[in-house]
Amino acid sequence: MACCNHCNYKWKAKNIWLLSLSKKGKECPNCKARQFISLKGKEPLVGIGYLSGIVAILFIVFFPFMSKLSDKDETIS
Repeated sequence: MACCNHCNYKWKAKNIWLLSLSKKGKECPNCKARQFISLKGKEPLVGIGYLSGIVAILFIVFFPFMSKLSDKDETIS
């Protein structure tokens, strides 16, 4: 599961999903440092609409466990 860069607080899956939908990042519930989904070393994610049945379900279930957090905004321009 993803952890805060500053305090190593383990984020809950629900908070990671909310963070992934936020353009401005989200504060860590523990230390209040702003965190973003890290895109370093990853290719842009394919939209769920292009994924089929079981692959989409697996993506939804495992996304919070595969995510990493960053204290810098790395949005794709």
